[in-house]
Amino acid sequence: MKLSTLIICAIVLGGITSCKKKPGIPRPDHIIIVMEENHSYDEVMGSANAPYINQLAKEGALFTDAHGVVHPSQPNYLAIFSGSTQGVIADECLEDTLPYTTPNIAASLIRGGFTFKGFAETMPSPGFLDCYNQRSELTGAHLYARKHAPWVNWQGTQPNGIPAELSQPMTAFPKDFNELPTLAYVIPDMDNDMHNIGKPGDSAAIQRADHWLKDKLEAYVEWAKTHNSILILTFDEDDFKEVNHIPTIIVGAGVKPGVYKEKINHYSVLHTIEAMYDLPVQDTNREQPIMSVWMN
Repeated sequence: MKLSTLIICAIVLGGITSCKKKPGIPRPDHIIIVMEENHSYDEVMGSANAPYINQLAKEGALFTDAHGVVHPSQPNYLAIFSGSTQGVIADECLEDTLPYTTPNIAASLIRGGFTFKGFAETMPSPGFLDCYNQRSELTGAHLYARKHAPWVNWQGTQPNGIPAELSQPMTAFPKDFNELPTLAYVIPDMDNDMHNIGKPGDSAAIQRADHWLKDKLEAYVEWAKTHNSILILTFDEDDFKEVNHIPTIIVGAGVKPGVYKEKINHYSVLHTIEAMYDLPVQDTNREQPIMSVWMN
């Protein structure tokens, strides 16, 4: 199999680019995307507080020049889900201006005959639309936040809408990984994604997130290696620096382990998935290379 960083594209109506997958880009049976929060590359990679994340980096492909699109959090989640920040520049709850009707990866997959689900920890019920739920006893902050579950902003029967039953609490995450959709977004709550610091401080927040990832998804990662499936682990943004330098790791079947120095961002991740399944690529005016980490 020949590696390629290119895709063949044709401009079609509506500002969308239709792309065909070139040889060398795989088509996983299952992809899980996990988004962590508000920590830079240097805070996580090589840190004794994140042993499992660093283990994944050794087992898979580590991108050393990965970046969030913007600050603060919410536009980054929208970008990796829809190829656009949708004009959002802050973390305000979008419940009064939605649902969106714009293209997104879930709607594209469904139209292409594939499947999607979003799983959010401490989301209290399927199809939940409120901005937050209860507060944490550990940190005193909110746990579930709608701003971190981008698919909810398209929930409904409108064009490009996401059926409510595809928005699920993490308690619905299947034990049989064969039951996973083609693409699943898995969102830890804010105690477990490095967002809520609380006491005793930042190191504990990193440790909680690392432990959560190992506890919830280590079995999937090991299964994925022999079942044509992958995990993509990334961060929404760094610790509010202009460079917005974040860790991004891909691990699983067909991934060539190593350190990759190409510059990528959330649009690169999305465009890679679109290319895998021959889906339309949203025209963000930020053409990004397809991430090339695949075995010969």
